[in-house]
Amino acid sequence: MRADARKNRDHLLAVAGTAIAEQGVDVSLRDIARRAEVGLATLLRHFPTREALLDALLRTSFEELTAQAGELEASSSPEEALATWLRDCVAWTTEYRGVTVLMAAAIEDAESALHASCVTLRAAGARLLARAQAVGAARSDIDGADLFALVAMLAWLGDQPSLAPRADHLFEVVAGSILTSAGSDGVRVESPPSGR
Repeated sequence: MRADARKNRDHLLAVAGTAIAEQGVDVSLRDIARRAEVGLATLLRHFPTREALLDALLRTSFEELTAQAGELEASSSPEEALATWLRDCVAWTTEYRGVTVLMAAAIEDAESALHASCVTLRAAGARLLARAQAVGAARSDIDGADLFALVAMLAWLGDQPSLAPRADHLFEVVAGSILTSAGSDGVRVESPPSGR
Protein backbone atom coordinates (compact mmCIF):
# COMPACT_ATOMS: atom_id res chain seq x y z
CA MET A 1 0.00 0.00 0.00
CA ARG A 2 1.33 3.43 -0.94
CA ALA A 3 2.25 5.80 1.88
CA ASP A 4 -0.53 8.27 1.04
CA ALA A 5 -3.13 5.49 0.86
CA ARG A 6 -1.97 4.13 4.24
CA LYS A 7 -2.15 7.64 5.72
CA ASN A 8 -5.72 8.04 4.42
CA ARG A 9 -6.68 4.60 5.76
CA ASP A 10 -5.18 5.36 9.17
CA HIS A 11 -7.02 8.69 9.26
CA LEU A 12 -10.32 6.95 8.46
CA LEU A 13 -9.70 4.41 11.24
CA ALA A 14 -8.92 7.15 13.76
CA VAL A 15 -12.08 9.06 12.87
CA ALA A 16 -14.15 5.86 12.90
CA GLY A 17 -12.79 4.95 16.33
CA THR A 18 -13.85 8.29 17.77
CA ALA A 19 -17.28 8.15 16.11
CA ILE A 20 -17.94 4.60 17.32
CA ALA A 21 -16.79 5.40 20.85
CA GLU A 22 -19.24 8.32 20.90
CA GLN A 23 -22.23 6.90 19.02
CA GLY A 24 -21.77 3.13 19.01
CA VAL A 25 -21.15 0.61 16.26
CA ASP A 26 -24.31 1.60 14.40
CA VAL A 27 -22.94 5.06 13.58
CA SER A 28 -23.60 5.94 9.97
CA LEU A 29 -20.76 5.22 7.54
CA ARG A 30 -21.76 8.43 5.78
CA ASP A 31 -21.23 10.29 9.08
CA ILE A 32 -17.79 8.74 9.48
CA ALA A 33 -16.88 9.81 5.94
CA ARG A 34 -18.17 13.33 6.59
CA ARG A 35 -16.15 13.61 9.81
CA ALA A 36 -13.07 12.38 7.95
CA GLU A 37 -13.76 14.98 5.23
CA VAL A 38 -13.88 12.39 2.47
CA GLY A 39 -16.64 11.06 0.27
CA LEU A 40 -18.51 7.89 1.16
CA ALA A 41 -17.02 6.23 -1.93
CA THR A 42 -13.53 6.83 -0.54
CA LEU A 43 -14.47 5.22 2.77
CA LEU A 44 -16.04 2.25 0.97
CA ARG A 45 -12.98 1.85 -1.24
CA HIS A 46 -10.92 1.22 1.90
CA PHE A 47 -13.64 -0.60 3.87
CA PRO A 48 -16.40 -2.04 1.67
CA THR A 49 -18.60 -3.06 4.64
CA ARG A 50 -19.19 -1.94 8.22
CA GLU A 51 -17.70 -5.24 9.43
CA ALA A 52 -14.56 -4.71 7.36
CA LEU A 53 -14.15 -1.30 8.98
CA LEU A 54 -14.75 -2.74 12.46
CA ASP A 55 -12.36 -5.64 11.82
CA ALA A 56 -9.60 -3.21 10.82
CA LEU A 57 -10.36 -0.97 13.78
CA LEU A 58 -10.60 -3.74 16.38
CA ARG A 59 -8.07 -6.29 15.13
CA THR A 60 -5.14 -4.77 17.03
CA SER A 61 -7.10 -4.81 20.28
CA PHE A 62 -8.18 -8.42 19.69
CA GLU A 63 -4.55 -9.38 19.06
CA GLU A 64 -3.38 -7.52 22.16
CA LEU A 65 -5.96 -9.22 24.40
CA THR A 66 -5.09 -12.61 22.91
CA ALA A 67 -1.37 -12.00 23.44
CA GLN A 68 -2.05 -10.76 26.97
CA ALA A 69 -3.78 -14.06 27.76
CA GLY A 70 -0.63 -15.92 26.76
CA GLU A 71 1.58 -13.62 28.80
CA LEU A 72 -0.65 -13.94 31.87
CA GLU A 73 -0.66 -17.71 31.48
CA ALA A 74 3.13 -17.70 31.67
CA SER A 75 3.57 -15.11 34.42
CA SER A 76 0.62 -15.25 36.83
CA SER A 77 -1.26 -17.70 38.98
CA PRO A 78 -4.27 -19.24 37.24
CA GLU A 79 -6.82 -17.23 39.22
CA GLU A 80 -4.91 -13.95 38.91
CA ALA A 81 -4.45 -14.48 35.17
CA LEU A 82 -8.15 -15.13 34.63
CA ALA A 83 -9.26 -12.20 36.81
CA THR A 84 -6.86 -9.77 35.12
CA TRP A 85 -7.78 -10.87 31.61
CA LEU A 86 -11.50 -10.76 32.35
CA ARG A 87 -11.20 -7.26 33.82
CA ASP A 88 -9.19 -5.98 30.84
CA CYS A 89 -11.44 -7.65 28.29
CA VAL A 90 -14.57 -6.10 29.80
CA ALA A 91 -12.87 -2.70 30.04
CA TRP A 92 -11.91 -2.87 26.36
CA THR A 93 -15.38 -3.87 25.19
CA THR A 94 -16.89 -0.85 26.91
CA GLU A 95 -14.75 1.49 24.79
CA TYR A 96 -16.92 0.87 21.72
CA ARG A 97 -20.63 0.90 22.45
CA GLY A 98 -22.48 -2.04 21.00
CA VAL A 99 -19.40 -3.99 19.90
CA THR A 100 -20.35 -7.00 22.01
CA VAL A 101 -23.53 -7.54 19.98
CA LEU A 102 -21.42 -7.74 16.83
CA MET A 103 -18.87 -10.00 18.51
CA ALA A 104 -21.55 -12.42 19.68
CA ALA A 105 -23.04 -12.55 16.17
CA ALA A 106 -19.60 -12.93 14.55
CA ILE A 107 -18.81 -16.01 16.65
CA GLU A 108 -21.74 -17.79 14.97
CA ASP A 109 -21.10 -16.45 11.44
CA ALA A 110 -18.03 -17.93 9.76
CA GLU A 111 -18.48 -15.44 6.90
CA SER A 112 -18.18 -12.43 9.21
CA ALA A 113 -15.04 -10.32 8.92
CA LEU A 114 -14.85 -10.42 12.72
CA HIS A 115 -15.30 -14.20 13.05
CA ALA A 116 -11.65 -15.28 13.19
CA SER A 117 -10.65 -12.56 15.66
CA CYS A 118 -13.60 -13.30 17.95
CA VAL A 119 -13.02 -17.06 17.88
CA THR A 120 -9.34 -16.54 18.71
CA LEU A 121 -10.18 -14.18 21.57
CA ARG A 122 -12.77 -16.59 22.97
CA ALA A 123 -10.22 -19.44 22.79
CA ALA A 124 -7.67 -17.35 24.71
CA GLY A 125 -10.17 -16.77 27.51
CA ALA A 126 -11.16 -20.44 27.45
CA ARG A 127 -7.52 -21.46 27.98
CA LEU A 128 -7.22 -19.18 31.01
CA LEU A 129 -10.50 -20.51 32.38
CA ALA A 130 -9.45 -24.16 31.87
CA ARG A 131 -6.13 -23.48 33.59
CA ALA A 132 -7.91 -21.98 36.60
CA GLN A 133 -10.41 -24.86 36.63
CA ALA A 134 -7.58 -27.40 36.58
CA VAL A 135 -6.31 -26.14 39.94
CA GLY A 136 -9.77 -25.68 41.43
CA ALA A 137 -9.58 -21.88 41.27
CA ALA A 138 -12.60 -21.46 38.97
CA ARG A 139 -15.99 -23.11 38.94
CA SER A 140 -16.13 -26.16 36.70
CA ASP A 141 -19.63 -25.75 35.27
CA ILE A 142 -18.76 -23.01 32.73
CA ASP A 143 -16.75 -23.07 29.53
CA GLY A 144 -15.16 -20.57 27.15
CA ALA A 145 -18.47 -19.81 25.45
CA ASP A 146 -20.00 -18.98 28.84
CA LEU A 147 -17.04 -16.76 29.71
CA PHE A 148 -17.35 -14.92 26.39
CA ALA A 149 -21.08 -14.44 27.06
CA LEU A 150 -20.32 -13.06 30.53
CA VAL A 151 -17.87 -10.54 29.03
CA ALA A 152 -20.61 -9.46 26.60
CA MET A 153 -23.14 -9.20 29.42
CA LEU A 154 -20.85 -7.11 31.61
CA ALA A 155 -19.99 -4.81 28.70
CA TRP A 156 -23.69 -4.43 27.89
CA LEU A 157 -24.32 -3.25 31.44
CA GLY A 158 -21.74 -0.52 30.95
CA ASP A 159 -23.56 0.58 27.78
CA GLN A 160 -26.84 1.17 29.63
CA PRO A 161 -26.98 4.64 31.20
CA SER A 162 -29.38 3.54 33.93
CA LEU A 163 -27.27 0.47 34.82
CA ALA A 164 -23.76 1.84 34.30
CA PRO A 165 -23.42 2.92 37.96
CA ARG A 166 -23.97 -0.74 38.96
CA ALA A 167 -21.54 -2.16 36.38
CA ASP A 168 -18.45 -2.12 38.62
CA HIS A 169 -20.24 -3.83 41.49
CA LEU A 170 -21.80 -6.43 39.18
CA PHE A 171 -18.40 -7.12 37.59
CA GLU A 172 -17.07 -7.97 41.05
CA VAL A 173 -20.07 -10.20 41.75
CA VAL A 174 -19.68 -12.10 38.46
CA ALA A 175 -15.90 -12.41 38.68
CA GLY A 176 -16.17 -13.51 42.30
CA SER A 177 -18.68 -16.16 41.24
CA ILE A 178 -16.34 -17.52 38.59
CA LEU A 179 -13.24 -17.58 40.79
CA THR A 180 -13.95 -20.09 43.53
CA SER A 181 -10.77 -19.32 45.48
CA ALA A 182 -10.64 -15.54 44.99
CA GLY A 183 -11.44 -14.79 48.60
CA SER A 184 -9.27 -17.47 50.20
CA ASP A 185 -6.13 -16.95 48.12
CA GLY A 186 -6.15 -13.19 48.38
CA VAL A 187 -6.66 -12.54 44.68
CA ARG A 188 -8.39 -9.21 44.50
CA VAL A 189 -11.03 -9.05 41.80
CA GLU A 190 -11.03 -5.41 40.80
CA SER A 191 -13.66 -3.95 38.55
CA PRO A 192 -12.61 -2.57 35.18
CA PRO A 193 -12.16 1.17 34.82
CA SER A 194 -15.31 2.77 33.49
CA GLY A 195 -15.05 3.23 29.72
CA ARG A 196 -17.51 6.11 29.67
